[in-house]
Amino acid sequence: MDLTEYPTARPGPAPDTEEAFAQVMADVTGQENVSVDSNFFADLGANSLVMAQFCARVRKRADLPAVSIKDIYRNPTIASLVSALAETEEVPAEEPAPAPAEPPKRASRLEYFGCGTLQLLIFFAYSYLVAQVLGVGTDWILAGTGLLHYYLRAVVFGAVVLAVLCTLPIALKWILVGRWKPGEIRTWSLGYVRFWVVKTLVQRNLLVPLFVGSPLYSLYLRALGAKIGKGVTIFSRFVPVCTDLLTVGEGAVICKDTYFTTYRAHEGVIRTGPVAIGAHSYVGEMSVIDIETRLGAGAQLGHASSLHAGQSVPEGQSWHGVPAVPADVQYRRVEPRACGSVRRALFAVRQTLTAVFLLAPLVLGLLGFVLNTLPNLSPAMGLGTAVLDFAEPQFYWKAFVVSFILYFGLRLTGFLIVTFVPRLLNLALKPGEVYRLYTFRYTAHRAIRVLTNLRFFKTLFGDSSAIVHYLRALGCRVSKKEQTGSNFGLEEKYENPYLFEAGAGTMVADGLSVINAEYTTTSFRLSRVRVGARNFLGNHVAYPAGARTGDNCLLATKVLVPLDGPVREGVGLLGSPSFEIPRSVERDSQFDHPKTPEEFRRKLAAKTRHNAGGMLLYALSHWLFFYGLLLLTWASDVYYDLIGAPLFAIDTLAFLLYGIVYFVALERITVLIRPLRPLSCSIYDRRFWRQERFWKAAATNTHLRVLDGTPFKSVLWRLLGVKVGKRLFDDGTGIIEKTLVRIGDDVTLNIGSVVQCHSQEDGGFKMDRISIGSGCVVGTGALVHYGVTMGDRSTLAPHSFLMKGTEVPDHAHWGGNPAHEIRAVRRQLAGKS
Repeated sequence: MDLTEYPTARPGPAPDTEEAFAQVMADVTGQENVSVDSNFFADLGANSLVMAQFCARVRKRADLPAVSIKDIYRNPTIASLVSALAETEEVPAEEPAPAPAEPPKRASRLEYFGCGTLQLLIFFAYSYLVAQVLGVGTDWILAGTGLLHYYLRAVVFGAVVLAVLCTLPIALKWILVGRWKPGEIRTWSLGYVRFWVVKTLVQRNLLVPLFVGSPLYSLYLRALGAKIGKGVTIFSRFVPVCTDLLTVGEGAVICKDTYFTTYRAHEGVIRTGPVAIGAHSYVGEMSVIDIETRLGAGAQLGHASSLHAGQSVPEGQSWHGVPAVPADVQYRRVEPRACGSVRRALFAVRQTLTAVFLLAPLVLGLLGFVLNTLPNLSPAMGLGTAVLDFAEPQFYWKAFVVSFILYFGLRLTGFLIVTFVPRLLNLALKPGEVYRLYTFRYTAHRAIRVLTNLRFFKTLFGDSSAIVHYLRALGCRVSKKEQTGSNFGLEEKYENPYLFEAGAGTMVADGLSVINAEYTTTSFRLSRVRVGARNFLGNHVAYPAGARTGDNCLLATKVLVPLDGPVREGVGLLGSPSFEIPRSVERDSQFDHPKTPEEFRRKLAAKTRHNAGGMLLYALSHWLFFYGLLLLTWASDVYYDLIGAPLFAIDTLAFLLYGIVYFVALERITVLIRPLRPLSCSIYDRRFWRQERFWKAAATNTHLRVLDGTPFKSVLWRLLGVKVGKRLFDDGTGIIEKTLVRIGDDVTLNIGSVVQCHSQEDGGFKMDRISIGSGCVVGTGALVHYGVTMGDRSTLAPHSFLMKGTEVPDHAHWGGNPAHEIRAVRRQLAGKS
């Protein structure tokens, strides 16, 4: 038996429902009388936040039928809403009642702290092992004579390290776990420690970026126990953990940023379950595949979509949405090309040889330069002696100058590389042409994608007028005609920036992924992608080639951008599958925007100056962090002869602690200077500019990811200002405005989930608190928006979008995009006994 989800049955409206709805609407809008024929948005000036409050108040009244935000947008008057609710949505009679919920399985204090202690000891042991390997290898390389001898030894040592990185996670998986089976693992138990060790090694493998989009990925997963067919191509960097439960048929394609982890965390346990992806199937970008799901042969799952537990896509069908539903849309849009096993094997061999003969010597050479050559450059710079004397105050000044020159020199070099090298490589590619995978053109395309998506420069220039000029330097055709000062956020991704165009006046929040490369298992095609003029794109939007949107559109957070139907213009789109909503409403136009062109130019100039200060502070803060790293590295060189190889293990811990303390302090100082509070203002308000400066200070999150799945993550959240209860299980969530979030006891936050206390909506900005009650579960890839309250022991299904201002009752189960109340029932999967 498998779990699937159905809408909650609701009673039809009573005769006096219209009057009751009108009274509730009058209360939330502050009006005396509300006509049943008044449009919520055009006549009453309500927006989505106001309507979320309306839905919450209606839900608390037992005499009224439940209303979802989708009902509101589809029926924007009380009369039409009541008429639609009269058509009662019933659960099929043959479905049995849901089983009673079991109490959560809580860990004892001994288990909780014991798990953290074991994880820390395992980290030390692994660091010591790595230190021994690096120590022996470094000594052996330095024992060589001459440049050629150094290079050859570096190649040999690099090959050994590559072999260890590939085989160690595989070996430990089979030793510690054997074969994964469907079941439950209680969090913080000894079984969970084994799970965490394997998960960390498998997913944090330094070679994963090399595996993505390569035949090596399939080999890696097969060695871990997965059933992977011939010709499978996987572009997602999110590596599945319980690999024995994964089946991928031949010729399947899994696009980037897709979660198919084969496990999920829920109320004190890790539930493992099978995921079956049929032969020649297609999984779109930014999707989530939960456990106990199946895609039949030749099936398609669209972008920004998800399969919830128990769902099965029949053979040859196309589904999309959250949770997915049948759709008459083709997401596989490229014809295949001949690409045999020999070509795949040669590509894998070429990747391996490149790593051994180029990358390994380069990394080891840079390390040697920092440790040995760099200090000796001090006399050439006029800084006097090069002795590494940490007792001499003048030494720190010399290191200060050296780190400044090195850091900003490397950043300048990186800027030149990302703006010129991809441009040269792009000469080999033409839009509309279908190319084979694993050829020189595919290698050029991969290099362009990597080089043009480096995060530092986008974080530096994002949320300012400078981002438009940087994106144009990368090759994007971004209009300069209507500069807003916030045209793009800190995070945008492109398969190929030279084929992306944005019209005048368009604004994009963070997390945009432009899908201008489409794949089969044997071929790929680049296409031009254009976002129309005067558009606004919310957070985490996957924008595909062939999108049916034009000018003056609003694309809401996590929306499924349509590939079918007419070209939408002058409307908003919300949800997955998407539906039309008003482009803007009167209530959202009440911000203190500039009223005249002269005032606008003055405000924009002031914002640009403020943003320039934020950019400078961001660059200086990262340089100071680099300065500290350089001192730690040189200290290692000084004391290596005294301590030996174990020093590398000490360095690992020192670098980790230094990174955590530094970036926690940086963010806390920023918040201390300007505390975060609920806010609603124009983007030309100084309070918003300060928020943009905060985002840059909080942009670095590597120190957060290191502690995923450990009790130490709770400690880190508390240090950053989150009000966290007992026994939080955080498998990799993102929290932006930490001081505005409250989390209760025994909460479960799954990997890829986001808790976001803000939203930029056209020229307006809104921010509010979020409260997640005790025992709550936030599913994989789900997003909790600002102003939300989740009641105790409520759950949010994977990839769902819990919209701003929503109040989730205690013990409720919500899901979908936008999320609404659903309930779980037991049902047989099609084709299973």
